[in-house]
Amino acid sequence: VLKLFKLLHRTRQEVFKNDTKALEAARQKINEEFRNNRGETSEEKINELLKIASDVEVILRTSVIQAVHTDSDKIVLIPRKDLLQDNTPYLDKPTKK
Repeated sequence: VLKLFKLLHRTRQEVFKNDTKALEAARQKINEEFRNNRGETSEEKINELLKIASDVEVILRTSVIQAVHTDSDKIVLIPRKDLLQDNTPYLDKPTKK
């Protein structure tokens, strides 16, 4: 449980880097969720909660991209290096393998 708690906080720091409001909101939410379920004794419920927390970490790490308003009608995306993937080039006539 503690390992997952720390992993969520590390992921939060990486995903929301340089965004103090998002960092604080994510910190509070993580701490609140773990605090609310601290007294849970059912092994089945604990495993379910750990699965949810693990899924949240994966979603944060793989799906969240920071964006900054640069103008009234423009937004600049700031993707992390681990989110960038090589693009498959478009081919008019696909080749058969």
